[in-house]
Amino acid sequence: MTWQNWAGTATMDPARRYWPKAADDISDAVKDAAAAGLTVRAFGSGHSFTPAAVTAGAALDLSGWTGIVAADTESGLVTVRSGTTLRALNADLDVLGLAMPNMGDIDAQTISGAISTGTHGTGARYGGIATQVEALELVMADGARVRASATQNPDLFAAARVSIGALGVIATVTLRCVPAFRLAAAEFPMPLDEVVGRFDELARDNDHFEFFWFPYGRNALVKLSNQLTAGRASTTGNDRGRSPVPPPMPRWRRFYEYEVMENAAFGALCRAGRAVPSLVMPLGKLAAATLSHRSYSALSHRVFVTPRRVRFVESEYAVPREAILGVLAELRQAVPRLRQPVMFPVEVRVAAADDIWLSTAYGRDSAYIAIHQYVGLPYQEYFAAFESIATAAGGRPHWGKMHTLDAGRLEARYPRFADFQRIRDEADPERRFANPYLDQVLGR
Repeated sequence: MTWQNWAGTATMDPARRYWPKAADDISDAVKDAAAAGLTVRAFGSGHSFTPAAVTAGAALDLSGWTGIVAADTESGLVTVRSGTTLRALNADLDVLGLAMPNMGDIDAQTISGAISTGTHGTGARYGGIATQVEALELVMADGARVRASATQNPDLFAAARVSIGALGVIATVTLRCVPAFRLAAAEFPMPLDEVVGRFDELARDNDHFEFFWFPYGRNALVKLSNQLTAGRASTTGNDRGRSPVPPPMPRWRRFYEYEVMENAAFGALCRAGRAVPSLVMPLGKLAAATLSHRSYSALSHRVFVTPRRVRFVESEYAVPREAILGVLAELRQAVPRLRQPVMFPVEVRVAAADDIWLSTAYGRDSAYIAIHQYVGLPYQEYFAAFESIATAAGGRPHWGKMHTLDAGRLEARYPRFADFQRIRDEADPERRFANPYLDQVLGR
């Protein structure tokens, strides 16, 4: 049966499939594939928009290799099997009184897929999910299981936390978690020009800040989230002014806001725009004009994550934090000139610098700008215009989202690219874990 990713942008019919239930099963599958002369790729929930998981050789379905292996509630160190989805992981962490310190807004990805592609949330003082990793166990090209951490195989560790699966199959991930916490969230419309004018303030003064700009509309949807301390929530992310803690969102309101409005109603608008493209612009203005205001508190992962049932294609670039407003300004100028209108909002987030060799935030505080288009609507012209703007600003593409850059262009954007290639040559000299996408972005 043909495998297809979530967005329908990648498919595969591998020569062999494996469903490992134990770490030894992963090793055996790699050895078996090698004996048959096949390349190997592991896949999870298919949430990458790129063909990162695609292979014509041996495909390892990790859906049966899930759950927490070990947890220390004192240190916060939790070891989890690589096929575990973020949704399942957070449910298990809840039981332990633990949480991930930061997340993106989708939790369908496996933990191994999320770290391998550089998935991230938002927050000027927070790194991507890979920065939470304390150790990895990898199945190498010869089937051997190797542990990597800051003290064991440190160069492999620096490379493997974001590796797009090029170094081996991740068997387990050890995360440093934190005690469970609640967030106070405020989501509200704000004129885009005001968001731009206050961007640095909003990023600096809130634990987590992001906004969505609806092309053709005046308003952006701003989302601010701050950790609750001493029974109070900060409105600014610091001690200048406190506001009462907002109550949890009633179940009926959550269903209305997220299932009815953000999924069912918005999905209906998208389908109307796809059927009659001339409606896209007025529908986009309508969506921007009808944004609601909501304040609530909840467990952290219930605030970080938003249900996304309307399907789309996506491209995202990380740019130096100081370049984001210029990139956004150019994109605002480019959108009205497109021959095909844009149905989906643009998302802007921030993250702290890190030291992971192929992380999009390596060595620099970063801002992320993600563009989307509803499935079935033309996106090529839009994505090409965006890529031209973002790359001119020194942008680095998200490894799991659509882009056209190759190894020749990417090498100049990653100071440790050559070091990664050295580790890859040592770990996988025969390119057992290669596929066409890795040939594109890493070379042969």
